[in-house]
Amino acid sequence: MATSIKAPTQWANQSANNQHYPSLYSWLVAFAERQSDNKTIWFLAALIFQSLVFLPLPALLIYYYNAPIVILAITLTLFVANVIVGMRGASVKTIFRLSIESFLINLAMAIICILA
Repeated sequence: MATSIKAPTQWANQSANNQHYPSLYSWLVAFAERQSDNKTIWFLAALIFQSLVFLPLPALLIYYYNAPIVILAITLTLFVANVIVGMRGASVKTIFRLSIESFLINLAMAIICILA
C-alpha cells in the first residue's frame, strides 16, 4: 500500500532530476577536484604554457607596437605569482584560476596595445 502511494511522487522527482544540466563552471570545479593528485603536472603545464606564450609577448608588443614598459612588469609579475602559487602547493583549482586570469590580462594588454 505504501508503495503505490509513494510511486507517483518518486516518478515526479526522477523526471525533475533528469532535467538538471551542470554548468560549465561546476564541471570545471569538479574536474579540478578530481585532478588533486596531479598538482605537480598541472603546475608544470601552466608554467610551460605561460613561458612559451606570455613571456615573449612583451618583447613583441614593445618592439613592434611601441608598447609601454609597464607591460613587461605586469607579465613578469603574473608569471612569478604563478610560480609562487604552484610552489606553495596550491590546489589545482587555484592554479587553473590564476592561469586563466593571467591569460585574460595578457590578452587584454595585447589587444589594447595593438588597437591603440
